[in-house]
Amino acid sequence: MILTGCDRLATLEGVRSLDTADRARIEAQALAMAGQALRVLGIADKPGAALEDAERGMVFLGLVGMIDPPREEARAAIARCGQAGIRPVMITGDHPRTAEAIARELGILRNGRVVTGRELDTLDAAALAAAVEDIEVYARVSPEHKLKVVSAWQAWGRITAMTGDGVNDAPALKKADIGVAMGISGTDVSREAADMTLTDDNFASIVGAVEEGRGIFRNIKKYLMYLLSSNIGEIGLMAVATLAGMPLPLTAVQILYVNLATDGLPALALAFDPPEPDLMERPPRDPSIGIFTRPVVTLMVAGGVWSTMANVGLFAWALDSGHALAHAMTMVFLSLVLIQFFKAYSFRSDRESIARRPFANRWLNLAILWELMLLGLVIYLPPLAAAFGTWHLSLGDWLLVVGVAASVVPVLELVKWAIRRSYPAEPLRGLQAQKEA
Repeated sequence: MILTGCDRLATLEGVRSLDTADRARIEAQALAMAGQALRVLGIADKPGAALEDAERGMVFLGLVGMIDPPREEARAAIARCGQAGIRPVMITGDHPRTAEAIARELGILRNGRVVTGRELDTLDAAALAAAVEDIEVYARVSPEHKLKVVSAWQAWGRITAMTGDGVNDAPALKKADIGVAMGISGTDVSREAADMTLTDDNFASIVGAVEEGRGIFRNIKKYLMYLLSSNIGEIGLMAVATLAGMPLPLTAVQILYVNLATDGLPALALAFDPPEPDLMERPPRDPSIGIFTRPVVTLMVAGGVWSTMANVGLFAWALDSGHALAHAMTMVFLSLVLIQFFKAYSFRSDRESIARRPFANRWLNLAILWELMLLGLVIYLPPLAAAFGTWHLSLGDWLLVVGVAASVVPVLELVKWAIRRSYPAEPLRGLQAQKEA
């Protein structure tokens, strides 16, 4: 635009007329500089110009190239997005050559297309939706074009996040499933329209938030699996024993202890479980699928049912072997608690084996050690033993009970193996699922 308003050129020999060859040479140089990821400005002047004719008959002085280098962590964050099934797309007002060079440097542009705002204006909603998968960079676009791009991706059923900082970005931020505003450079309007604000204006922070969110969701799932499976085992134990005409296998105080002490601390520790190493190498979760998927329910019920069977079987054997009722009840009480401890470690993942980083959660380790110490006091400290109605167990009793409790581990491992075979990957959604179908 600057070059169009010029008719003269400043050289070392002085000002001379600007001819067609000069214009071609200047445009070629501007493109070469843009290809080096530089934002290029044309500089011109007009001595003694009036306001009404300042942009005509100018003297072209030269080109200035500026660069806003990407942050060092941006490339790694974008690569991490690709591993996590998140597709970054660049939308910029820069020259297409500049945008292409930056996108290639960051790893955004691989095999896709670069499209300009002018080209977008020629596409209707259906045409853009059909082409959007192949477009990785949008250059020379206005904020209004962002809204079209968001709508095109949402037409495929994709969860779309949009970043922006200007007043005109507000519609796109509002339309996106997750609007992300810049906390430093963003306007008040953009921050009001967005769902999330980056306090450091750093793209890597978005990727960190995704990882944190995935970890929180999985820990909620572990917490619920553990608590509900434990409750299934406790309810099943009491129900089956009652229906079978057996004495109650636990006293009211023992049931209360299991629910408040044994269930509580390990469950809280699971809420702080460290993220799995491959957390950001898995595809996104379908938001229409809740926590209680078929694999989760299967694992949860299997743990609860086996706990019921093992404890009822132990109780029946102890009574048939001539053990006193208090002795048999203490063995079942200990077995129930230990089974839940084993399940706490197994439920750190609904797919992976317990042998994979079994003690990575130090809070769970501390919780189990603390509970084992309390359990020893409840069984062997006379005042507490009297209050809880427990029996002094021998070493042989402990070995038997630990063996019965540990039997839940191979059962859950077998269920996980079946889950991995039946559900080899987490469900995909949107365009990827449609393409595979």
